[in-house]
Amino acid sequence: MIARVWHGWTKPENGDEYEEFLRGNVFPALTTIVPGFHGGYVTRRDVDGEVEFLVMTLFDSLEAVRAFAGDEYEVPVIEPEAARLLSRTEDRAAHYEVVIAPPDATA
Repeated sequence: MIARVWHGWTKPENGDEYEEFLRGNVFPALTTIVPGFHGGYVTRRDVDGEVEFLVMTLFDSLEAVRAFAGDEYEVPVIEPEAARLLSRTEDRAAHYEVVIAPPDATA
């Protein structure tokens, strides 16, 4: 399994809306349209007047990541609505092989 990790930041007033956009739109869509997508984790914290999000999505393989993100799979995929809510983002997503996972994680 591959974990795709990426950070984005919002202004405090946009944090809840961005979280809900991920929960209600992005993750359900990925589940239905990207073969090999296995959900993920979204974490958030308030820091230095911003809300920081760490998003970790899980895929079967790098091929599944490419099906989602394209050949330049390290470039973040940011929906227009998400871009409206984010104040800044990382330029690249990082990819890791998952070597230990919770027992209930889908592999």
